[in-house]
Amino acid sequence: MRVVATDKAPKALGPYSQGYVHNGIFYSAGQIAINPATDTVEATDITGQTEQVCKNLGAVLEAAGTSYDKVIKTTCFLADMGDFTAFNEVYAKYFTSKPARSCVAVKTLPKNVLCEVELIAVVEE
Repeated sequence: MRVVATDKAPKALGPYSQGYVHNGIFYSAGQIAINPATDTVEATDITGQTEQVCKNLGAVLEAAGTSYDKVIKTTCFLADMGDFTAFNEVYAKYFTSKPARSCVAVKTLPKNVLCEVELIAVVEE
């Protein structure tokens, strides 16, 4: 197993890693809308937060040696399903290969953000 870590995505908020590569598969931790340059959540709406989440995911994908087009599964967590359409508009710009996905509403997310996304991707080692 290989730990994936980059300073281009937020550091872990607890006892976990940004991700792992094992047997040619990358498993990411959930990413939230923390700007790694400032270590704060700057965006206040679902569009801005989803953009930041996707930028963070892009950074961990790159650190793992893979990319958005190799993502095979995502799990998306929304604080409010009323944000589903706006979330999807941003999500669709990044996940153009349309990986398998689960999307669920949750009561609360870390730092009271509006969304979190984790993913699984193929790594060609």
